[in-house]
Amino acid sequence: MHSVIHFFVELFILFRIQISIVRYQLIWILGMATMFPVVTLLFLEFIVGDMNAEKLARIIIGNMVFSILLMGMNVLAQDISHQKFGGYFTYYSSLPIRKINFILSLLFYGILTSLPSFIIVFILGQQVYGIQLHFELLLIPVTFISIFSVVGIGVSIGFLSPNPQFTNVVSQFLLMFVTFMTPVMVNLDQLPSILQWISYLLPTTYVANALHGMLTVGWTTTTGNELFILLIFSYISYLIISKKIHWRV
Repeated sequence: MHSVIHFFVELFILFRIQISIVRYQLIWILGMATMFPVVTLLFLEFIVGDMNAEKLARIIIGNMVFSILLMGMNVLAQDISHQKFGGYFTYYSSLPIRKINFILSLLFYGILTSLPSFIIVFILGQQVYGIQLHFELLLIPVTFISIFSVVGIGVSIGFLSPNPQFTNVVSQFLLMFVTFMTPVMVNLDQLPSILQWISYLLPTTYVANALHGMLTVGWTTTTGNELFILLIFSYISYLIISKKIHWRV
């Protein structure tokens, strides 16, 4: 019982550290997290012309996923990579903390930095395109699981990259590829066959499907299946991170 209490106290302290870091960087996070998704959202509004509510919803939700990718994968991967090679994690490795709590705190940091732009695009997108998206309380856990699955990829890239330069190239490439060459902004059937098959191997496909279902229809059995797949992706990401972090070395 004592070890369980100590586990959660330790995790709570690490979470508070990450909250403090986010609070200190809040202006930068808000600027970075909203600039590109909002610009993309407004740009698409200029060129889409007359579209039905279904396609407009796909554009808004696609930009919400883009905001998660930008902060939860791209920026987070680069941030972790720079901290790793700059020796920042030496401090944490010198503390009597569990590796699992250290990893969870990094994932928590990724969620915190991804949420602002996600919420802003959700609100602004409806105002820009003049449509009303469906909202129910189950959207909250769906959102957190969706972000968590993408954040896991960002943390994995940051720790597995051989140097920060490689991290920058890989994260930028994945951001562009996943956003525009998988069913994030468009439906799956609009893509070539080879891209459709590749899309099934990426969590963002299921993130987009789950959010699209929740924001247009609500909770369904299909949404539950999408979330189950995302939990599998999240678990795989955690296993990769935990195996590759050279703890206290």
